[in-house]
Amino acid sequence: MLLKGEQLAAHLERELRPLYVLYGDEPLLVIEAADAIRAKARQQGYSEREVLTVLPQFDWGGLLAAGGNMSLFGDKKLIDLRIPTGKPGKEGSAALQQWCQNLSPDNLLLITLPELDWREEKAAWFTALVNAGVAIKLMAPPLAELPGWIAGRLRRQQQSADLDSLKFVAERVEGNLLAAHQEIQKLGLLYPAGQLSAAQIRDAVLNVARYDIDGLREALLAGDIARLTRTLDGLMQEGEAPPLVLWAMSEEVRALTVIRAGMDAGRPLDQLLKDAKVWGPRATPVKKALQRLSTAALEAALQHAGKIDRLVKGIGQGNVWEEFLRLGLRLCMTNQK
Repeated sequence: MLLKGEQLAAHLERELRPLYVLYGDEPLLVIEAADAIRAKARQQGYSEREVLTVLPQFDWGGLLAAGGNMSLFGDKKLIDLRIPTGKPGKEGSAALQQWCQNLSPDNLLLITLPELDWREEKAAWFTALVNAGVAIKLMAPPLAELPGWIAGRLRRQQQSADLDSLKFVAERVEGNLLAAHQEIQKLGLLYPAGQLSAAQIRDAVLNVARYDIDGLREALLAGDIARLTRTLDGLMQEGEAPPLVLWAMSEEVRALTVIRAGMDAGRPLDQLLKDAKVWGPRATPVKKALQRLSTAALEAALQHAGKIDRLVKGIGQGNVWEEFLRLGLRLCMTNQK
């Protein structure tokens, strides 16, 4: 069974399964989900807990042994299995599939994994876990959904804010959900229940956004000028290396250029996306960017990137970060097909 993170609470009110898998890119959500499952397990009599972390040379026989070792008092056991790499290997794959075939009401297995790509989600061991238990994918909400997520967290502490204030908070905690959680808790400590004013929020909330390369690429594809500007400024302030920024921007431009050229030649878009290794959540913003950008605009952007490359290498005159912004604006503002 596959569940969304927001469905977990209702699920745990109804039942507790003997197998749970938590995976995703957002540590806060993974930690909270694991805590909720462990709390429910304690209520259901799983008083013993054993933590196993899969490191190099991990003995997978230890997992099967943990499931077979009963407490002297007959207590039910929660086995907390953590796989930091997300790759159990051949032996681990076999052990996990064997576990799925022998589930016991006396043992609850809680598996924690990092974010998995589509290949790993289709692996035999992961498919077996999903079919035998409950898998929950926990991803940070995108910027557009972040104000709603913040509003939900405020409701938990009997507080609320208008949409503009929610957007203000979202922009300052973008890409850093743990910081967002901390800022929301701080609002709960500083102010009583009820509607928060814009002034209260601005006084309390710090600018804790974690600007990263992925956010820059997302802003480029979306044509989001405000986010692009904030992200570039944040990367500059944090001392990000210009070659890495140039690589990220250039990679998006090259991919879009190749796909656009194929479209101009009459090739199917889905095949072009597959050939360019564009799939999953990234496919939709790439398609929107292609609607906005012509071949001529993309070729001009490639030439601009070449100019920036020379600046990075100390050839020519100009400010690298200003040129990054100009290149980004070119890609965000062009409206040619």
